[in-house]
Amino acid sequence: MKAVAGDRIVIRGTTVESTDRHGQIVEVRGVDGAPPYLVRFDDGHETIMFPGGDFAVERPGTEP
Repeated sequence: MKAVAGDRIVIRGTTVESTDRHGQIVEVRGVDGAPPYLVRFDDGHETIMFPGGDFAVERPGTEP
């Protein structure tokens, strides 16, 4: 997976009760767009992430 700062991310909920989490990649700390990513979620929480199978990158202007 490759990303750039400014890309939006979605982490899909894995159960019926859980909701999707949305955020923005603030910083790419890997080489050539690779993880880890510093992500700021829409609720203001920031964390370093290595994406899993429930993680999707949305480039600005490419959403359906």
